[in-house]
Amino acid sequence: MFSDFHNKNVLITGHTGFKGSWLTAWMKKLGANVTGISLDPSSEPSIFNECEIALSIDDNRVDIRDSNKIASIISKANPDYIFHLAAQALVRDSYQNPIDTWNTNVMGTVNVLNGIRSIDKKCAVIMITSDKCYDNVEWVWGYREQDRLGGPDPYSASKGAAELAIKSFYKSYFQNQSNIRIASVRAGNVIGGGDWSKDRLVPDCVKAWSINDNVELRNPSSTRPWQHVLDPLSGYVKLGAELYKSDSLNGESYNFGPPANQNFSVKELVEEMSKYWDKVNWTDVSKNFDGPYESGLLKLDCDKAMHDLSWKAALDFNETVKLTVEWYKKYYEDSSQSMKVTSEQIDYYESLRSDWK
Repeated sequence: MFSDFHNKNVLITGHTGFKGSWLTAWMKKLGANVTGISLDPSSEPSIFNECEIALSIDDNRVDIRDSNKIASIISKANPDYIFHLAAQALVRDSYQNPIDTWNTNVMGTVNVLNGIRSIDKKCAVIMITSDKCYDNVEWVWGYREQDRLGGPDPYSASKGAAELAIKSFYKSYFQNQSNIRIASVRAGNVIGGGDWSKDRLVPDCVKAWSINDNVELRNPSSTRPWQHVLDPLSGYVKLGAELYKSDSLNGESYNFGPPANQNFSVKELVEEMSKYWDKVNWTDVSKNFDGPYESGLLKLDCDKAMHDLSWKAALDFNETVKLTVEWYKKYYEDSSQSMKVTSEQIDYYESLRSDWK
């Protein structure tokens, strides 16, 4: 399966982001010709810059909301595969900037969907939304692909709306086309080395601990199905490869997440991280926290991905945390080795998927 991407044209939107950078680095290792569409990295430092990813790809700094430029780049890239990750990805930011969130997450998705209509060759398109696209009522079982979409905050609602746009374009333009095949994917609670986004638990911890500072935990009892970034990305890659080969998956949606028993609280994650990092300190500020609503429980049912793609997460909770902390520790020891560490972790992950060769 990995060899399917060698010498193929791969277009990645949001390639300067955390997940996009890991996916771009992985595609380059697989021998793909990568074109990226994104704004500048949203954090400093960023894994994209630290790994010098721009040097090996066609790097386009374009706003996903610019429909004409998006269409032009898609046409020029002549892609065999598209992975659409560009988004406003922060719940708390969505409260402060709802219009930008809706425009980016919905109209940005529409711009990509409209741009691929002109492709006249076989192309597999993976549209990444979020686990928060579901209308979360905080029940204890995982959400399935057919469950109700929506959400109380602008971010979640915009991701539900993006799913509706994807389904609309599929039914209107791609359902009966033999060349364009499209699927949407949903994942969340992704951690891994190189994420410095604001208001995220792991980045907050490592930024504080790297200077022997204290980190404040807003919701230490909130539980999440934490997963390493390479696990959902492997689902996107596997789905892309299978979609390219067959139209039987065209128009489908898939969840990618860890097993149901891999559901740990914020406090448990921090305690696990502390095993691999010296001198850690944290404070529970939940009683004094007066921020916007954040869900307490959200997990996905991934049986469909297992049934259709033979996919399941390859890393357990302990391995996920260990790989994540090791990346950051090596970065703070010698940041010039960031790409080497990233590449080594991809190699290790591929070894766990040896049956995909």
